[in-house]
Amino acid sequence: MSADRASRGEAARLEWEAPSKPRRKSPQGAATNDLVFSASRATNDEVFPQILELYVAPGAKIADVTYGKGVFWKRVDRRRYDLKATDLKDGVDARDLPYGEGSLDCVVFDPPYMHTPGGTAHVDHQNYEAYYSNNKALSRSKYHEAVLDLYFDAAKEAYRVLKKGGIYIVKCQDEVCANRQRLTHVEIINFVEKLGFVTEDLFVVVRRNNPGVSRVLKQVHARKNHSYFLVFWKASAAQRWKGV
Repeated sequence: MSADRASRGEAARLEWEAPSKPRRKSPQGAATNDLVFSASRATNDEVFPQILELYVAPGAKIADVTYGKGVFWKRVDRRRYDLKATDLKDGVDARDLPYGEGSLDCVVFDPPYMHTPGGTAHVDHQNYEAYYSNNKALSRSKYHEAVLDLYFDAAKEAYRVLKKGGIYIVKCQDEVCANRQRLTHVEIINFVEKLGFVTEDLFVVVRRNNPGVSRVLKQVHARKNHSYFLVFWKASAAQRWKGV
């Protein structure tokens, strides 16, 4: 046998004995558009259950500290969660909760969006005054700053009572105050992240009907017809959310 033939035979043998490459793993899952989306023309009670499905595990201990009439929960099977429904009218202040440190899996906060000292404007938002001392000044601020104070103080308390890995769900809306654009959701995010929360998601809820005004001389800003659910996670910035 010639050296050339022997060399070719050895190469063929090595090729035959070489381990085969592992097959590429088939991707899991199926194509679908049945998903939770970040923006919806919907109502709060339609969007809120989707947020719970994504971020709050069944059996979780949830404190809705601005429960009111329970609108958010209309489409939620409450048997899935350990719900603690409270409100300021019940004597429970979101800024001073009766829960131990690190005792809750989730806190839900939906305060009034506007402050109108004297009750002279923004009729749709009079619940702020009704809830907070009948329009008496109980905080260091007025108007938009008063609302921000409420969000900020409640966020500090939520951070205290949430477990590590807990979820903080906040409802808010931007506004124009004294002819100045105030992006409330940005102001809240900036403050809450300094507390140690991670901003995990944002849901835009667009009204189905168009809001109107009683009088208008000249429109100078776009009329707000959307609001937000913000989802914060009590975790380190290095952690990544992997679902419930």
